[in-house]
Amino acid sequence: MSLFRNLSIGIGQAYHVVSLQQRVWQAVLILLCLLLLAPILAVVMSAIGDTSGLLRHLISTVLPTYVTTTLSLMAAVGVIALLFGVTTAWIVSRYQFSGKKVIEWMLVLPAAIPAYIIAYCYTDFLEYAGPLQTGLRALFGWQTSRDYWFPEIRSFGGAALMMASVLYPYVYLLARTAFRQTSRDLFEMTALSGRNMFVYAALPLARPAIVAGLSLVLMEVVSDFGTVEFFALETLTLGIFNVWLGMNNITAAAQLAVFAFILIGGLLMIEIFARSRASFRHGGSGRHGVPVIRLSGRKAVLCILLCSVPIIIGFAGPFSILLSFVIDDVMRGFQIAQAANIGRLAANSLLLAAVVAGLILVLSVIIGLIATYQSGRFGRILSAASATGYAFPGTILALGVLGFTGYCDGLFQTAFSTTLFAGGFLVLMLGLIVRFQAVGFGAVMSGLERMPPHMMESGRILGHGFSKSVRSVIFPLLRSSVLVGVLLVFVDILKELPMTLILRPFSFETFSTFTYQYAKEEMLEQAAMPALFIVLAGLVPVMIANSALRAGTSNV
Repeated sequence: MSLFRNLSIGIGQAYHVVSLQQRVWQAVLILLCLLLLAPILAVVMSAIGDTSGLLRHLISTVLPTYVTTTLSLMAAVGVIALLFGVTTAWIVSRYQFSGKKVIEWMLVLPAAIPAYIIAYCYTDFLEYAGPLQTGLRALFGWQTSRDYWFPEIRSFGGAALMMASVLYPYVYLLARTAFRQTSRDLFEMTALSGRNMFVYAALPLARPAIVAGLSLVLMEVVSDFGTVEFFALETLTLGIFNVWLGMNNITAAAQLAVFAFILIGGLLMIEIFARSRASFRHGGSGRHGVPVIRLSGRKAVLCILLCSVPIIIGFAGPFSILLSFVIDDVMRGFQIAQAANIGRLAANSLLLAAVVAGLILVLSVIIGLIATYQSGRFGRILSAASATGYAFPGTILALGVLGFTGYCDGLFQTAFSTTLFAGGFLVLMLGLIVRFQAVGFGAVMSGLERMPPHMMESGRILGHGFSKSVRSVIFPLLRSSVLVGVLLVFVDILKELPMTLILRPFSFETFSTFTYQYAKEEMLEQAAMPALFIVLAGLVPVMIANSALRAGTSNV
């Protein structure tokens, strides 16, 4: 009896200790998630206020144009991205032809180029005074633009094509993965029934993956600033920027920001509701992927040409234009002052990207592990909500970050007669962390979801606590996912323009802000080398992510 009582007391004490540890970890999770949600909540709070009639004026004048242009651009970019992404994913999954492995790899390269850089490159190359039209006039003897017709690149259609040509890899990667993870039995049964394999099997089962990629494309379209500003397209993001800085009304800008977020959320909810009663689960005998057809001759050439179109438009073209500018600059004599300027830009850009990527890595690992192993349903929902900053454009989040940091500085000024942020480097870092937390968190959670079940319990059976189990059991298996995530965050920060442009400290320049300012003034030659650095830096994580996906699908 005494032994039973002592055992009961020991179990109760152990339960109490575990519960206390869980409460501590849950408190840490809540504090970190609230910190990440604070700028988003600040945007909502800023929207609750009086705009002195400005919002009514915007509704009666320019807001319909903002909404129409934004929706039209989303539709156009979405259609082109789906055409490029789904078509190429099906070709490399369904057919075997010479050079397929090289093309399969090259199809992801456009993801390394920011949309505003490709817009600058093609505008400079294709405009009236550019080398292409100048050469055509010299070749055919044309004198003025009235002698011939040439499509206007700086237009709505040009902007849609430019953006889609660098955003389609989101759709391509996820669609390709879905095609290769679908049970082969379903494809064979579809073929036996005499129906088209792509229309009746591949496309319906890959719909969730395609929609996930399309949602990323649409969020990038809404958040884009450099391209729409360069092409003078009146979208919601450009309208927010103009209302905030041009009209000096942060409340009206916040209301437009919330409206943009509701617009994105509404479109995604419509799709989720449309497929809520459909089932996309598929089983099989272990054989996965589309039955492959070997091609040769004209059909193989046709597949290569179809896959080459987005590669040429999205990567080969702008990369060649930037490289030609850099070579010309070097041939004319690269100055020491220019080298020092490039060195300063590289130091600023790499330092900012490395520090923020490291912080996001730490936050993502902590939040992901606590939400998975030390928290209930509320913790998992809260952790997912803290990663919604990616759905907000950079200009929108900048509003929230400034509102939150301004409130914190007010509290610190009252309590300690000093400020914590004061518009410095910490403000920019916080904004980038909130914006790109979703990328790091998604990488960590994808690694945790692929991990064998009961790994934490295995560590506890060996006598390890939560912290030691994470260090010795969980993290070694999570290392590759974390590495890919931090590399993707790193290159996203290098490419980020609107938030860096708004929140950067005085006289702090990065590759993206430097490129934007010179390209805006039609001086792309001076901005070519920083732009090329952004592209080259983006190639490494893009290739690593592609290799990881290929390895993952080759084993199913």
